[in-house]
Amino acid sequence: MASAAKHLIAGDLVAFPTETVYGLGADASNSAAVARIYSVKGRPNDHPLIVHIASMDRMGDWAREVPEYAIALARSFWPGPMTLILKRSELAADFITGGQESVGIRVPDHVVALALLEAFERAGGAGVAAPSANRFGHVSPTTAAAVIEELGDYLSKDDLVLDGGACDVGVESTIIDCTGAAPSVLRPGAISVAMIEECTGLKTMHSNYEIRVSGALENHYAPIAKVLLRENASAGQGLIALAAIETREGVVRLASPNDDEEFARILYSALRDADSQSLVEVVVVQPLGGGIAVAIRDRLARAANGR
Repeated sequence: MASAAKHLIAGDLVAFPTETVYGLGADASNSAAVARIYSVKGRPNDHPLIVHIASMDRMGDWAREVPEYAIALARSFWPGPMTLILKRSELAADFITGGQESVGIRVPDHVVALALLEAFERAGGAGVAAPSANRFGHVSPTTAAAVIEELGDYLSKDDLVLDGGACDVGVESTIIDCTGAAPSVLRPGAISVAMIEECTGLKTMHSNYEIRVSGALENHYAPIAKVLLRENASAGQGLIALAAIETREGVVRLASPNDDEEFARILYSALRDADSQSLVEVVVVQPLGGGIAVAIRDRLARAANGR
């Protein structure tokens, strides 16, 4: 971790695991290093990045005027799959925020990510900017092998990929706008609206679509194969559905999760598997209900629109 932190300080990129997906990290105060993230991903320059910190104690470095309900959320769900959008400090430069007056901050819940962030702070760093470690619009990686498959041709010899195994959650963090009088969910994830409202004692507001955040475009998270959201698959198509749903003859079963949490955990790897098998179409029977199923449906709706 000390060696990886030195690479970040030197301006190199380090891909690392979080509980959600793998991130492609750079020193968030180094404009040249952050520019390489955009180049490697093929990401639009006005698309903001999330700053990862080792603990909520560093919130004040990146944000100002933090409301009490945001502090309550941080205390309850960090480390964890939650990103808070806050009014930015001077440290949060335009090349991080996409020119907006807000910044996204998160404390990930993964032993490797936290060890890296702590080592980076000991080396003098303040935070690591890290979007998902894949080409822009593609399926997010949940293993180190998927990172290398996606970005191996774009990384330099001094960049690193840290292998921390498969991600536990499997879909990106909940993004919560905390710049208003009450929280607003900009991207659903494992931290649900019910959890947010119980924690803060506030009703969530309607989404502020004027704030640009990661993963909010209508077409995103998409494999090469066409994603179809329907109840039945035909011969030659791939199928992702809960285990209770049978596989028709000739259908390629890609995943049979037993519950919504497992569905989220294996979704992206199953979509990648469709491409590795050169399938043209993948049928996904979406899970119903609340909780993380909301996040799954959000990602699939965007994936169905293509890249």
